[in-house]
Amino acid sequence: MNILKYAAAVLAFLMNSGEAAAQIFAPKNYPDNYFTWPVQAKKALAANFGELRPNHYHMGLDCKTDQRENVPVLAAADGYVAKIKIEPYGFGRCIYINHPNGLTTLYAHLNDFIPGIENYVKQQQYQQQSWKVFLEDIPPGALPVKKGMQIALSGNTGGSQGPHLHFEIRDTKTDKVLNPLLFGFPVADNIAPDILRLAIYNRGISTYEQSPRFITVKKINGVYTTTPAIITQAADKVSFAITAYDRYTGSTNQNGIYQAMLYNNEMPVVGFQLDNISYDETRFLNAHIDYKLKTAGGPYVQHLSQLPGHYPSVYKQVSGDGVINLEDDSVHQIKIEVTDANGNTALLKFGIKRGLAKPIPAADPGSLHQAAIFHPGFVNVFDNDRVRFYLAEQQLYDSIRFTYKEWVNAKGINVYQLHTGNVPVHGYYSVQVKAPFSSSPKIIRRTWNGKEDVDKAIYDNGWYKASFRAFGNFELLTDSTPPSITPVGFKNGMNVAKLNRLAFVIRDESDELRNFRAELDGQWLCFSNDKGRTFIYKFDEHCPLGEHELKISVQDVAGNKTIRIYQFTR
Repeated sequence: MNILKYAAAVLAFLMNSGEAAAQIFAPKNYPDNYFTWPVQAKKALAANFGELRPNHYHMGLDCKTDQRENVPVLAAADGYVAKIKIEPYGFGRCIYINHPNGLTTLYAHLNDFIPGIENYVKQQQYQQQSWKVFLEDIPPGALPVKKGMQIALSGNTGGSQGPHLHFEIRDTKTDKVLNPLLFGFPVADNIAPDILRLAIYNRGISTYEQSPRFITVKKINGVYTTTPAIITQAADKVSFAITAYDRYTGSTNQNGIYQAMLYNNEMPVVGFQLDNISYDETRFLNAHIDYKLKTAGGPYVQHLSQLPGHYPSVYKQVSGDGVINLEDDSVHQIKIEVTDANGNTALLKFGIKRGLAKPIPAADPGSLHQAAIFHPGFVNVFDNDRVRFYLAEQQLYDSIRFTYKEWVNAKGINVYQLHTGNVPVHGYYSVQVKAPFSSSPKIIRRTWNGKEDVDKAIYDNGWYKASFRAFGNFELLTDSTPPSITPVGFKNGMNVAKLNRLAFVIRDESDELRNFRAELDGQWLCFSNDKGRTFIYKFDEHCPLGEHELKISVQDVAGNKTIRIYQFTR
C-alpha cells in the first residue's frame, strides 16, 4: 500500500515534468542583484562554476578582462577584506571580502593590490618572513571596502593560464562555494546545453573494470535521441553517463552544465546539481566523472549514478543511486534532463532492454598479485616483503581488483607498480619500500603517463616511507644533488643602479623545492616566485643605496641545500 501511495504521489508530482527537477532539488534563496560585476571589462565569461578540471571542479566564474592584465578589479558589495592569500600556484594573489549578508566574495589571479592593501600585506610578509602567506585574521575594521570600489588590478598569477579574474561567492560561515550564476549577474543565456554523447556501463562489475559503451546521440525536433532508439545492453544492471556542455548567448565557449536528472519510465531516479561545494569536497569530481576514461585520453563523461565511495555528494537520490535493473526484460524508457543555471534544459530520450550477458573480463595474466579485491568504505591493505601500503576507508570510489607488478629498469632501479594511475585515490596514503638504512638522502618517486610526484623518504625500522595520493610506478631513489642557483641579468660584484629587480632561476632534479630564503645584509628579503619558476625581488625601501651582501639558500625535497653569497652596489 505504501508503495502504491508513493507511486501515485510521484506521478502527480510529475504532472508538470518541467518543474520536476526543480522540486527535487531545494529552491535557492540567493539575493538577486546584490553583487555588482567584479571587473571593469566587458561582462563575459571564460569559464563558469562546475566545469570539469583535473582533480577538481572549477569553483567560480572566470571573468574575461578583454585579454589584458591590470584591469581594475572591483569589490562586488560593501564589506571588509577578511583574508588575503599569496601562493606560487592556485589562486596566486587573492583577496577575500566578507559582506554583511553572510556571504564572502573571492578575487584571484591578481597583480597589484591597491596601496592600502599592498602595504598591509608587505608588512605581514616581513613579520612572517615569507612571501607565501595566508592572512586569515585581518581585523574587520582594518581594510573596509565599498561596492564598486577598486581593490586590485587583474592579472595572470598562480595557476592561471591567461589574463582573467577568478571570482567566487561563498557562505561565510561554512566556506561552501556557491554558484555565482544563481545571483542574477547580467550574463545573457537563452541557449540550452548541448548533449554530445551517452555512455553505458555494465554495473555487474566495477566502473574501473570496463570501458563504457558509447551510443551516438542526435537532436530531432529539439529533443536528443539515440541511434538505435531502443538499445539492447548485455547486462542485468546498467548506469549512464553523458558528455554535455553549456554555452552562453554570443559565445562559443564550452562551459560546464549546472544540473542533470535521470528518469526511468518517467519516475525520477537520481540527479546531480553543481552548487554549494567546499574545497574539501571538490576532489570528489574524480568520482563524478569516469576518471579512468579521462586519464587514458578519453573525453569527460559525468556519471548519472552515485558511485559507492562518493560521499559527501553532489547527487540527490530519489528512488535509487542511478543503477537501472534490466532483469525484467522490458524496455525501460529513459529520460535525461540537462539544465544550465538559467533554467534552459536539454532532453535526451531513449529505450533500453537486456540482451545476452557477456562474460566478465579475466584478470590481467601479467600481474604478480591478483587476489585482493579492494572495496570503497573499507580499509584496504597490500603488503609483501618489498613494498606495502594501506588505504583508509574513504580512499576509493568503486571496487578494484588490485594489481601489482615489479621490474628492474635500465638504470638498475627496482620499480613497483601499484595498480594503475588511471584509477583515482581520494587522499594521501603512505607508501613504504623495504631497504637498508643509508646516510644518503632518499626520495620516493611516483610516475605515470609522463607525470611524476616526489616526496622525501623517511626511514623507519627497515622501511622508507613517503606520502602520495595516486597509484602508479614507484621507485626509491638516492638524491644527493643540491639545487642550482642561477642569477638572471646579474652577477657577483655588480653595480645594479640600472636594474629594477634581482632575479634567480632555481633548478633541481625533482623540480620541487622545500625552501627558499634570501637575506640582505643579514635581514630577510622578500622574493616572489609566481608559478615557481623564477624568484624575483623588486627594489624597494628594504634595499637602500650603498654596498650590500645578498645570501640565497635553497633546499630541495630530499634536504639537499645550496647557499650562494653575492656582493653588489646600488
